[in-house]
Amino acid sequence: MTKKIYIIRHGQTDYNSKGIVQGSGIDAELNALGRKQAQAFYDNYRSEGFQKIFISGLRRTHQSVASFLADGTPSEILPELNEISWGKHEGEVIDAVGQAYYKEMILKWQAGETHLAIEGGESPKQVAERLRLAIATILASPEERILVCMHGRALRILLTLMLNYPLRYMDLFEHQNLGLYQLVHTGSLFRLNQYNHLEHLKGLV
Repeated sequence: MTKKIYIIRHGQTDYNSKGIVQGSGIDAELNALGRKQAQAFYDNYRSEGFQKIFISGLRRTHQSVASFLADGTPSEILPELNEISWGKHEGEVIDAVGQAYYKEMILKWQAGETHLAIEGGESPKQVAERLRLAIATILASPEERILVCMHGRALRILLTLMLNYPLRYMDLFEHQNLGLYQLVHTGSLFRLNQYNHLEHLKGLV
């Protein structure tokens, strides 16, 4: 059975706009721009006929698809879709020292050391392990047109798994708040149809 899967990152939060580390330990709400982004996505995709929505356990994903939920679209919370844990740095403004630390860690990940974790947090390899469970759940569902709302770093990792990229290449998949990736699962593999599509956010991004 062919499945059409739409994957979006949640709308903007104040943590995003202020450069504060969020991760899975910060359960922030959408800010005013984030709510406008969510409404813009709904206005442009309400006619797509989503049969089911999968969301993470964090409320910024729930709020991003709230209008679809209000229409009665069935949904399921998958905590496996949660953002990577950024450990002890969650809730901190990224200063020069923090920037250097994150840059160093991301360079190590890009070099293939994806088993390394941020201090007190998760490694990309650990996130990939739980995201494999999320993919299995999504593929096992009978619905053919599915919307997934999740988080930036986790979204990068999810796409590497779906498209059979080595995990070290996750940063090839850019993302913005309420940007869209659209894939088709043919029954044996995923095909990417849209890459970080932003047309629906014109005037907002």
